[in-house]
Amino acid sequence: QVYLEQSGGGLAQPGGSLRLSCAASGRPSMLKYIGYFRWYRQAPGQVRELISNISRSGYTHYGDSVKGRFIVSRDNSANTGFLQMNNLRPEDTAVYYCAVSVLPDREFWGQGTQVTVSA
Repeated sequence: QVYLEQSGGGLAQPGGSLRLSCAASGRPSMLKYIGYFRWYRQAPGQVRELISNISRSGYTHYGDSVKGRFIVSRDNSANTGFLQMNNLRPEDTAVYYCAVSVLPDREFWGQGTQVTVSA
């Protein structure tokens, strides 16, 4: 089992920034097989959206809605992923979730954290 602890959400003004963290813990024999950190968000009444991911080697991908504003990163030694969110917009308001893939075919999810962008 891998457990994900999310932190860093909250309230930001339009144009502001927030940084989300996703710390993985559990059996070392599983942690060493963490592959991707993935970041999703779900706004009220909307489907959950994959917005970014990062591979173990650092390959990154961004959805069009966040490209150029959000930066994904990770610290493999700390088994932690990060999502730096800049130039926030009201439409970024959502519950943000992190997930990790663990080889060969497992996936684990964080509890979600609310991000609200409002003046």
